[in-house]
Amino acid sequence: MNRFRKLLVFLILACLSLTACGSEPAPTVPQTTAATAPAETVDYAASLKLDMSTDTAKQEVTVKSFIDGDTVHFHVPEAVMADGVLKARFLAINTPESTGKIEEYGKAAAAFTKAKLSEAVSILIESETTGWDPDSTGTRYLAWVWYKTAEDADYRNLNIEILQNGLAIANSAANNRYGETCVAAINQAKAQKLNLYSGQPDPDFYYGEAIELTLKELRTNIESYSGMKVAFSGVITANSGTQGVYVEDYDAETGLYYGMYIYYGHGLTGAGLDVLTVGNEARIVGTVQYYEGGGTWQVSDLNYRLMQPDDPGNIQKLSEGNSPAYVLTDADTFVNGQVTLETEEGEFTASYAALVMGTSVEMKGLRVVDVYTTENAGSSSDGAMTFTCDCGGIPVTVRTALLLDENGQRITAETYLGQTIDVKGIVDLYDGTYQIKVFTAENITIN
Repeated sequence: MNRFRKLLVFLILACLSLTACGSEPAPTVPQTTAATAPAETVDYAASLKLDMSTDTAKQEVTVKSFIDGDTVHFHVPEAVMADGVLKARFLAINTPESTGKIEEYGKAAAAFTKAKLSEAVSILIESETTGWDPDSTGTRYLAWVWYKTAEDADYRNLNIEILQNGLAIANSAANNRYGETCVAAINQAKAQKLNLYSGQPDPDFYYGEAIELTLKELRTNIESYSGMKVAFSGVITANSGTQGVYVEDYDAETGLYYGMYIYYGHGLTGAGLDVLTVGNEARIVGTVQYYEGGGTWQVSDLNYRLMQPDDPGNIQKLSEGNSPAYVLTDADTFVNGQVTLETEEGEFTASYAALVMGTSVEMKGLRVVDVYTTENAGSSSDGAMTFTCDCGGIPVTVRTALLLDENGQRITAETYLGQTIDVKGIVDLYDGTYQIKVFTAENITIN
């Protein structure tokens, strides 16, 4: 009986097994369902259409200068702005900084804006209200920026395009006429983890221990960085002959060059010194110091590790073949000029010479009324001359290095005394007086 029951159970199981093998296979569950598939990317910059019938102010413009990712200066008719320039601050967005302290993705945002508007055949700016509303500084005006790259194309909204590419954070993005689109664009950028929202390092950002900034930021806030390690870039304009070079960089917003003296001392040789060749654009990484002997600021403690070219603490050559600006400057501006700058914190005023300290300038029509020659055998200043000049009744001081003629002979005071000269040199400070420092005879022209 037991044996019979065992046989019956075996037969039943066998039949069940054969039935299962002969049945239809179970349906396969797809790996990606409609519920989990990635959402389609929407081009919000194109989906939003420019409505010319609204009562907002609208003006076709051309670019005067690119400032950063969310600020551009445009040429406009004098009926719009008396001086023919509207300084536009883009509505609804705030891109990372690239004109003061450099922030992650700041350079990328600035480059994006420049690239888009540079390829445009038409640019149109639009106000949020019926007129051009100033921002908190009172000197820039809030604007939507539209552009198209072909005459038969529709306008694209650049503000929203920056948002959808993850190159800005929202700035009251929901509280404007295009708020719904702005919010959708930035939410898509976050979902797709683009740029600022990627969680990835910015390839154009310096992640070393130094503070990333511009020469403008350094020069206008120099005391705040005393003793700190900083990183910036600029063009090498002159070699002082005393283990130092001058570097300058142009700021489009203020229309000024800003400069700094770089003291490299005995710390650099070979390839490191080659980076600091006049005409190179270089990345400088060093420490901000006050030089008591000259009463001036400088950057020192530079490093170059030949075997570690990607070391973020290295100075680096960025390009070559650049020229000093030699900004043509009149004597009154140089000696008496004052410049008022607009900042996020408000206005501040400084002397023109103080702001352009360390930059290259040109001045014409200087009459040399006195010459003092430094006699200090064995010193690097031996044979250097100080000219006291008159330019339209305004006294200007010119300081030279030791000057040699084409035969290598020392040029003396008699060559210049009583002459009217044009000079090219670097703005310097000595004993509380700003002067123009000239390093070669070629940069002095006798009229």
